[in-house]
Amino acid sequence: MGDQTARGEEFLKKAEKKLSGWGLFGSKYDDAAELFDKAANCFKLSKTWDRAGAVYVKLASCHLKMDSKHEAASAYANAAHCYKKTNTREAVSCLEQAVHMFLDNGKLSMSARYYKEIAELYEQEQNLEQALSYYEKAADLFQSEDITSSANQCKQKIAEFSAKVEKYQRAIEIFEEIARYSISNNLLKYGVRGHLLNAGICQLCKGDVVAINNALERYQDLDPTFSGTRECKLLVDLASAIDEEDVAKFTGCLKEYDSMTKLDEWKTTLLLRVKEALKAKELEEDDLT
Repeated sequence: MGDQTARGEEFLKKAEKKLSGWGLFGSKYDDAAELFDKAANCFKLSKTWDRAGAVYVKLASCHLKMDSKHEAASAYANAAHCYKKTNTREAVSCLEQAVHMFLDNGKLSMSARYYKEIAELYEQEQNLEQALSYYEKAADLFQSEDITSSANQCKQKIAEFSAKVEKYQRAIEIFEEIARYSISNNLLKYGVRGHLLNAGICQLCKGDVVAINNALERYQDLDPTFSGTRECKLLVDLASAIDEEDVAKFTGCLKEYDSMTKLDEWKTTLLLRVKEALKAKELEEDDLT
């Protein structure tokens, strides 16, 4: 791999020399671009990711000199994929550059894909606010290109993050929208119960028993099979426990469901909030008696 690094440095020197020398209009940038590309590939092979990323940025600059925006955007995307392994900030910056150029060229689906990648990078960094913003941008572009499955993947993330920051109504609306779309698609029908469960959990977080029961009626109208699912039974039982202000019953329902279908981290976080609110209410009642 050391050999590849040395080869990369050699190609890089040649590319820089081409740029600093004389040449026919455009030809020196064309020649330098070819050498930068070879250098970047060598650095990738030797896993010197920062070096590879930096060279791809130089390659992008060459393409811009030749007014080749599509190639420049691709070079920035390649730079980002190298930086992803070592430097999130640089990766985001390069993806942003790529997106701007793809948008200028009308490549909306490519732009959406890279917005989604930026969102995923921010998600890894636990920066939910920025992740939410970029998932929204990606969803809008995917939707405009009728790439509904990718748009819904982004929307699901938006709903999950919205619920995490206690924007429950927004999360409910998105989960219900995805469920409505999925019910009419034979490939996605099976996932409807999961989306309705997520929406129902957000309803529980709001703590309005009347609204929860109204929502459950709507969900059964949307999907007549929902009433016979374990997801529906869980929501009905939890709503009943909230109405009765019975923490033990609430906990028992969750344990029974979890023993057969493991609750993921997102659901567990939200249901713990509901349980804590129920406990606080129970203590309040005890204090009054």
